[in-house]
Amino acid sequence: MRPPTIRDVAERAGVSKSLVSLVLRGSDQVRPEKRDAVLRAVRELGYRPNAAARSLSEQRTRTVGVLLNDLRNPWFVDLLDGLNSLLHAHGLHMLLADARLNRRTGQDAADPLLDLRVDGLVVVGTLPDPAALGAVAERMPVVLAGAREPVPPGVDQVAGDDERGARLLTEHLIGLGHRRIAHLAGFGAVGELRRRSFEATMRAHGLADGAVVEAGDMTEEGGYRATVRLLSRPDRPTAVFAVNDITCVGALSAAEELGMRVPRDLSLAGYDDTSLSRLRHLWLTTVDNAGHDVGRRAARFLLDRLARPGGEGRLHLAAPTLRIRGTTGPPSDTASDG
Repeated sequence: MRPPTIRDVAERAGVSKSLVSLVLRGSDQVRPEKRDAVLRAVRELGYRPNAAARSLSEQRTRTVGVLLNDLRNPWFVDLLDGLNSLLHAHGLHMLLADARLNRRTGQDAADPLLDLRVDGLVVVGTLPDPAALGAVAERMPVVLAGAREPVPPGVDQVAGDDERGARLLTEHLIGLGHRRIAHLAGFGAVGELRRRSFEATMRAHGLADGAVVEAGDMTEEGGYRATVRLLSRPDRPTAVFAVNDITCVGALSAAEELGMRVPRDLSLAGYDDTSLSRLRHLWLTTVDNAGHDVGRRAARFLLDRLARPGGEGRLHLAAPTLRIRGTTGPPSDTASDG
């Protein structure tokens, strides 16, 4: 049995093929009763538009490539949800590619998406060579989401306000009475912004001598190892601010293995407010980095560029929010005495 065609839909609805096409494209130039008749015929016949044929006629694939730097980062889930919700509302579909896998196989990260002739590209997270986006941006709209790297002209950028978020969290720990605070640092522009803001906030409160920065790799294992090193110091910190939630989970494991009670003996805080931080047995104090908002704003920038190509690149920083949960509290007398 052959699949129904647009001609079958038109005959069932009693309208022309061109009017069916207008309805399927979401045109507002169709009277409501005609639109209802077409949509009813589509449902009754089980008609599905030929996406390939439509792409040829429109010179568009109605797909957006999403190049994800790290599939394991749970914060990207919220970002992708915000991105997809707005793209889907405008009839666009996401195609995901793993940038790390492509690099390991010797491909340029964006090549598989470009081969599929996507209409635009959203790059999520830090890439090793953001300048490589310049050649892509000459061919299609490009938006960088969730990262703060230098970008070529004409590339829009959407991220959380990392400096503000790190300041909020550091001031929260200082306000609880902590004077020796360590930061488990990350890498890339985001890691640098959070570290610098932590150090600047400690200096502003006259606590530069109590600020310790321990290098990490933004993983759970890295957080565990860095925290073991910190807690082996004679002047160990009474609070630890981790660059992200997964690093903080590693710090929590290290503290518990060393017999420390959180937050009585050691306060811990993460960053990004991922689903991990909201697990009841973790319940991390963290910073909501507005992932959903970042994703929706990235989609809006892309839609704007599809409608009106060209122009200078724009930067939008989403406002962070402090989420105080169960892993931070005042330092105990013994901890504050050292």
